[in-house]
Amino acid sequence: METELDLGINGYARFELFGKTFFLTNTHIAIIIVVAVITVLAVLANRVIRKADPSKAPGKVLNVIELVVDAIDGITKSNMGEKHFRGFCNYIGTLMIFLVISNTIGIFGLRPPTADYGITFGLAIITFFLIHINGFRYQKMKHVTDLFDPWPLTPINVIGELATPVSMSLRLFGNILSGTIIMALIYGLLPKFMLLFWPGVLHIYFDLFSGAIQAFVFSMLTMVFIAKNFDD
Repeated sequence: METELDLGINGYARFELFGKTFFLTNTHIAIIIVVAVITVLAVLANRVIRKADPSKAPGKVLNVIELVVDAIDGITKSNMGEKHFRGFCNYIGTLMIFLVISNTIGIFGLRPPTADYGITFGLAIITFFLIHINGFRYQKMKHVTDLFDPWPLTPINVIGELATPVSMSLRLFGNILSGTIIMALIYGLLPKFMLLFWPGVLHIYFDLFSGAIQAFVFSMLTMVFIAKNFDD
């Protein structure tokens, strides 16, 4: 019996714009859902914080919000230092939340948007620009002259800098895509009676555990690469 496996990106709608054909794919749908979830969470968190009474003990929801904020601040501070971490907390926090939700959305039957290389490479390019913007901000022209020290290794130094977004994006993309492919194989090839137990166990690993780990690793690399340019 032949089984059709869904391992790739599928188009659900087609439209013309400026003479070009565009498709609404499962990646776009997943991104819209992730952004909507983050927006709703942000609005609800804002309402809880605004309604909080400083004279009373915080409620359970406010405690969770404070726990998340303190955790993000602590991680950012430990990697970027007391002097600089406040300027990056918002971005790092948003990046971590986006990646955690994107990586774990597969548990709800959706294809993780980070299984699309266009998403992971775009995030890595943002990191790449932040690295060099802060390099010029804190090191001035030394940020460029360091590439020629020692001068025989200049090509290797340049390649190393250009390889940063490629390696970061491929690491995240490869780990999430591999889990997506394995789960597709499980659902497509196993007998129906075995789907009652094994997929749930594998979802816990590939979507929850591995997804959270990859979000943490990408965020940590972003902080470390940016922080190496600080002057203290």
